[in-house]
Amino acid sequence: MLTLAIAYLRDRPLTTILNVLLLAISVAMLVLLLQFGSQFEKRFEKDAEGVDLVVGAKGSPLQLILSSVFHIDQPTGNIPLSSLELLRGDPATGRVIPLALGDNFEGYRIVGTDETFLDLHQAEIAQGAMFEAPMQAIMGASVAAETGADLGQQFIGSHGLSADDGADTGHDHAPFETVGVLAPTGTVIDRLILTSVESVWDVHGIAHDHDHDHGSDADHADHDHHGEHGHADDGHDHAKEDAQQTARLQSVQSELQPELTALLVSYRNASGAIRIPAMINRQTEMQAAVPAVETARLLSLLGVSLEGARIFAWLLAAIGGLAIFVALFSMARSREGDLALLRVMGATRRQLFSTILLEGLVTAAAGAALGWLLAHSLLTVARNSFATMRDLGLSAWQPVSQEGLIILAVLIIGMVAAIIPALRVMRVDPAAILSRAG
Repeated sequence: MLTLAIAYLRDRPLTTILNVLLLAISVAMLVLLLQFGSQFEKRFEKDAEGVDLVVGAKGSPLQLILSSVFHIDQPTGNIPLSSLELLRGDPATGRVIPLALGDNFEGYRIVGTDETFLDLHQAEIAQGAMFEAPMQAIMGASVAAETGADLGQQFIGSHGLSADDGADTGHDHAPFETVGVLAPTGTVIDRLILTSVESVWDVHGIAHDHDHDHGSDADHADHDHHGEHGHADDGHDHAKEDAQQTARLQSVQSELQPELTALLVSYRNASGAIRIPAMINRQTEMQAAVPAVETARLLSLLGVSLEGARIFAWLLAAIGGLAIFVALFSMARSREGDLALLRVMGATRRQLFSTILLEGLVTAAAGAALGWLLAHSLLTVARNSFATMRDLGLSAWQPVSQEGLIILAVLIIGMVAAIIPALRVMRVDPAAILSRAG
């Protein structure tokens, strides 16, 4: 009966292909929506775990959370270094993690922080050791895998938080050395490069305690200036110009103060959740944002959009089922003579019923399989084409249990669409049909 059902489907290829495509589009949409919603929600919860509060510059609270917790947006600005000790000295805080952002390497963010950032994400060093001196860095698992970084290898950071931001502004004067590689965690730390906050300051020529020699910074800043003057025989006093340029650079550096991008705060007790955000928002030039609140707000907005698209996808699936019904009903009427001959040749009513039912089931199964493959192929394209998708840790071929329910629902739609035509075929009276044909 299956062979006969497939033969009937192949006999009307255009109708069959259109029905399969209609179901495939609806399944692909449903699977994509399910994957986006499920993976993003899990990733947001996992990355924000252990962070009760984020303190940063005034601006959008959501932007502050996205940039400092999920590392997928631009920071709102910088905050004074004194804020770190202010919060660490508060008895209601259990852990305060500093973040200093601003550079990237091949699109992966370089984050100035300390060892508590590893504790937050329960990360362990798989190779090498923790950074201990300025300009040492450890690679997240994804960064090491994508860049092929080895221990002892040096790399140059570029200004900006993505590869496009700083393509021509590499900090050649201050190379980092890879001293460690982290084990995979499935969190945001896998796609980050970690170094000390002091290293970030050094790269940007910001003076701080235990300051290092920044003479190379001046040399780097002078590079483009020298390139504009040609050779020494053009009559210019290069020694005097060099001295003036160095003096100007040192003057600018002396005005720069060490700052941080954000602080990740964990409370020691419940009183901190009541007192600290209010204190920061009212009494300082900084803002305090709660990851749980902002993430819930983001998922709520995302959920409304996903729900609308999900309803549309199920509507497409229903239309696909209707198309199958129309095609099979039309076939049952046009092939009454063939079906009557099958009855005469010994086919039972149940076999004819099963044949039509299998046509609907095979059409639905083909649409479901094609739609599933299409959805995951699109996820692969999205991950490879959009940095944000990679930053969020989107996995292209990670099945979700609810996908099976979507496929089952589509198979049921195909079977239900075939029931009425199958019942019609089962009630065929071969003698009456053949007598009319005769």
